[in-house]
Amino acid sequence: MSGRERESEPAYAQLSRQLREAVESGRYRDGVRLPTEAELAQQHGVSRQTVRRAFQDLVADGVVYRVPGRGTFANEPGRRYGRPHGSIEDLLALSADTTMEIVTPLHRKVDIEAASRLRLDTDLLHSVTFRRLHDGVPFVHTTIWLPGPIAAYVQDAPELAAGASSKVTLIGLLEPHLPHPIVRAAQSITVAPATAEVASELGCEVGHPMLRVDRLYSDTEGTPTELSVSYFLPEHYTYRVTLTRAEH
Repeated sequence: MSGRERESEPAYAQLSRQLREAVESGRYRDGVRLPTEAELAQQHGVSRQTVRRAFQDLVADGVVYRVPGRGTFANEPGRRYGRPHGSIEDLLALSADTTMEIVTPLHRKVDIEAASRLRLDTDLLHSVTFRRLHDGVPFVHTTIWLPGPIAAYVQDAPELAAGASSKVTLIGLLEPHLPHPIVRAAQSITVAPATAEVASELGCEVGHPMLRVDRLYSDTEGTPTELSVSYFLPEHYTYRVTLTRAEH
């Protein structure tokens, strides 16, 4: 970037670039917290809104991550898992570089809420719980509910047995057997505290702020085939999605 370009660069972009360079130089490695918004605003003579915008850019690019109540930290190489999710194919690609470890094997279970979300006429369905790891580090705890007829396709799959560990995804296991392929995943993202089970499996404290992602998968007929509820550990995971404008 030329000197003239830097002079015309917005204040937030200048700060974002300077912080990025500091992170890349290793100034904030080994869990060292970056300065707070107030500290940076004072140091650089800018508003906290400018600092906040700079942090937003760095978070979006995966350079730093923010933990509520603790601060902003550099994203150390290999420490956090980040993969763009914009299609069913992206979700299937989790099998390429993560491992699924079964916490509770596939079993029959009564769950009124899950059955309602899957639009079933019975409260009896099947459930499996697992955690997923990247480079040996667990970053997400997931529970999946399946209608009985769908669960029957994978009832005897060794990848869903107690203690199993494999590089697969559940929709990857299901796809070859389904009469109609999965083409849609309605998704909601919220923040929720870690339950005792989630905390135990991911190595965090009970009540720790988690990124909760609910996905309801449907096939080409519009029939719900799978409901998943995942708790992602923000210290070890980055969620990224690209939005584009439709062509006219």
